[in-house]
Amino acid sequence: MPRLFTGIELPEAVRDALDDLDAPMPGVRWLHSENFHITLRFAGDIDQRRANAFAELLADIDVPAFELRLKGLGTFGGKEPRSLWAGVEPSPALDALQRATERAARGAGLAPEARKFKPHVTLARLQHSRDEVLARYLQRHGHFATEPFVVSRFVLFSSKPNVGGGPYVVEEAYPLSGAIWERFDQDGLDDGPW
Repeated sequence: MPRLFTGIELPEAVRDALDDLDAPMPGVRWLHSENFHITLRFAGDIDQRRANAFAELLADIDVPAFELRLKGLGTFGGKEPRSLWAGVEPSPALDALQRATERAARGAGLAPEARKFKPHVTLARLQHSRDEVLARYLQRHGHFATEPFVVSRFVLFSSKPNVGGGPYVVEEAYPLSGAIWERFDQDGLDDGPW
């Protein structure tokens, strides 16, 4: 069974802005921009029965579409930093969506998430990075921010079994209420909302 997690995809313009932060530094391995996302709930390597139950419960989530903005950079790992991330501006709507995915996970029989939700986009993995180089980078780029963008859906991603990592695959997509979904006829003309 693939490793599963829920998350929010990022628009191309936001991924491009994050990709522009890439700078050569010793001990820093930058992720590919197509793998940038905001994780909502990690499920891990779970059996098919729980995966199906989780996917079904996610489909019942009814949260309105909302705007998000990325803001600031930081690291996880304390004195031995393991990853470089872009932060997410506080958002009650994002918190509500995350709580809903947590309820779905528990309903599917997954253990409660032990870590406090800290929304972010992982940009790079760090291994033996030099503190002074990383500090200068964060000082130079720490005021990073994007324009607000609309979150109109969340997705169930899969990654490589047992080890994780990209490329990530969207297994299911779940539209948020109030999101505008348009369809086009064969001539490319707007038929209006679904």
